[in-house]
Amino acid sequence: MGEREFEERFAGLFGERWAGLKAALLGEGDAVDYREGLAEPYRLDSASVAAAMALRMPESGEILDACAAPGGKTLVIASRMSVGTRLLANELSSDRRRRLSDVLDRHLPPAERGMVTVSGFDAAAAGGRLSERGRFAAVLLDAPCSSERHVLKDPAALSVWTPARIKFLSRRQWSLLSSAFLLLAPGGSLVYATCALSPEENDGPVRRLFDKYDGDAELDALPDGGRAERTEFGLRYLPDSAAGAGPLYVARIRKRTIDR
Repeated sequence: MGEREFEERFAGLFGERWAGLKAALLGEGDAVDYREGLAEPYRLDSASVAAAMALRMPESGEILDACAAPGGKTLVIASRMSVGTRLLANELSSDRRRRLSDVLDRHLPPAERGMVTVSGFDAAAAGGRLSERGRFAAVLLDAPCSSERHVLKDPAALSVWTPARIKFLSRRQWSLLSSAFLLLAPGGSLVYATCALSPEENDGPVRRLFDKYDGDAELDALPDGGRAERTEFGLRYLPDSAAGAGPLYVARIRKRTIDR
């Protein structure tokens, strides 16, 4: 039942393209060894590197990686940091947080590792604390998502898949994104990313952010990445057209004014 619903959902979404996209999702990805500024290279999807590189890096202040595990995008950010900045790599899950710490310890040189702190708070709730609002000069939110590439490759996950998963995750993504925006300082850069296929998890939360914070949030449009396809608010990398990279969606937002 899960597989049938999955097929109906994405065949309806992508039409004739779905067969080729599905084959690409089941095929080999475009992983690269990211090594710039690292003690040891880290292997991750090339589109994930592009998402982390999209964040506009501040010259000073704190940067938040709101959902940081397993740590690949955290390493990319850490390798680009100015001397006057610090990075808070946050992960709610204790198991994933331990893995994150291990990745940072292994791949970052000591000086850069000392600029990164690992934390474990609920990033969706943090924006509700007035004392935390406007704290971060830049925020990367690589939100938990449907991750259809992994679902397709896992028969157990595919067998229990349901469209309700998309609805549930999109609500969580909205909570995280709205909180991240409240945590962002005026003038700061916010990058929102997922590895989902559905627009409800990609452009959907971003559209909702602009609807809620009209006048305070503005789109900081990303340049075409060559292999990426433009959506209403961002870019998406799909493996059938991006040489195996993705799926990955990324949008960049700038905060214009002080929180209301």
